[in-house]
Amino acid sequence: METRRDRLRAATVREISETARRILVADGHEAVTLRAIAREMGMTAPALYRYFGSHGELLRHLVGDLFTELTGELHTALGRVPQGDMSGKFLAVSRQFRSWALGHPREYALLFGAPVRGAGHQEEVDFAEDRARKFGWTFMSLFLELWNKRPFPIPADDEIDPVLRKQLGRYRDAVLGVDLPLGVIQQFLKCWIRLQGGVSLEVFGHLEFALEDAAPMFELMLAEVAADLDLVYAPPPAS
Repeated sequence: METRRDRLRAATVREISETARRILVADGHEAVTLRAIAREMGMTAPALYRYFGSHGELLRHLVGDLFTELTGELHTALGRVPQGDMSGKFLAVSRQFRSWALGHPREYALLFGAPVRGAGHQEEVDFAEDRARKFGWTFMSLFLELWNKRPFPIPADDEIDPVLRKQLGRYRDAVLGVDLPLGVIQQFLKCWIRLQGGVSLEVFGHLEFALEDAAPMFELMLAEVAADLDLVYAPPPAS
C-alpha cells in the first residue's frame, strides 16, 4: 500500500523531472545539472541526492518520462485510425513521430542523440530502457500485425548478405524474441532507418542547405516505404 511519504516522494520526483525538462528546453542538454534544478526548485543540490544519485541517473529518468510521452502520442494517433486500416496506421504513426520530434527538438536530441552516460542506480537504467522498449514495440508490433494480416515481399534468408544475416538473427532471437523470417526483420530495420534518419536530419537542421520545408520530402519517403510494404499511400489531410 502506498504511504503518504511514498506519494510525497513521487510528487517531488515528478517536479524534479518537469524542472529538468524546462531547463532542457530553454537552455539545452548541458544546462540540465543538479545544481540548476535545485536552484529552480528552491532546494539545495545535496537535497536532490535523496532522489537521484547522479546527473546521469536524473537524465535517464527524464529519458524514460519522454519516451512515455512520445509512446502515448503514437498510440493516440493509432487510435484515430480504423482497426483494420494498416496503411492508415503506418502513415499516422510515422507522421506523429515526426510531428512530436519537430515540436520537441531538444527532447528529441536527448532521446536520439548521444546516449546518456554515467553510472547510476539500476532502477533508473531499467526504467529508461523499459520505456524505450515500449516505444520501439509501437513500431515493431505494427510490423507484426501487418505481416500477419498482409505479408509483404521479403528476401529469402540465403539472399541476405551473410554479415547482415548473422546480425539480424541475433537481433531477432536475443533482443526481439519473435518467430519471424529474417527478411521481415531486415525490412523493419530498413523502414526504421529511413524514418528515424530522415526525421533526425530535419530536426537537427541538416536539410536546411537545400530545403526550407522538408515535409514534401518526408511524404515522398513515406510513399516509397508504403509501396515496399504493399501499403496504400494517401497524402495527409489538408490543414
